[in-house]
Amino acid sequence: MANVVEMNTNDRVMPVRLTDEKSGKVYELDFNREAVRFAEARGFKVNSIADFPATAIPELFYLSFRAHHKNVSRSQTDALLDRMGGMSAQLIERLNQLYAQAALTNVIAADEDAAKNGGVTVEL
Repeated sequence: MANVVEMNTNDRVMPVRLTDEKSGKVYELDFNREAVRFAEARGFKVNSIADFPATAIPELFYLSFRAHHKNVSRSQTDALLDRMGGMSAQLIERLNQLYAQAALTNVIAADEDAAKNGGVTVEL
């Protein structure tokens, strides 16, 4: 898992906007908690990209559609990825950052942040 780092709103990783010129559709590639849960339930491991790029990169691409475009099928994302000629290292890195950002939304970076949750008390 990625290192837990404190992020403020200036550090937020912005989604990727992808325009399919053939169909004219615009997609926003991003991850949210539900998309990360979906990925984990399918056995996806973000660190598997280096070990199994032929299968993990198309899987990461497909999973990045889950936050905003659940109706896009795996065959559609595979066809789009083929038309793109694959993913650049920059795109892979951005999707990894978006995945980590969503995966860490349940992690509180500092005790001061925990104090902001006034409706729940946690004693350790």
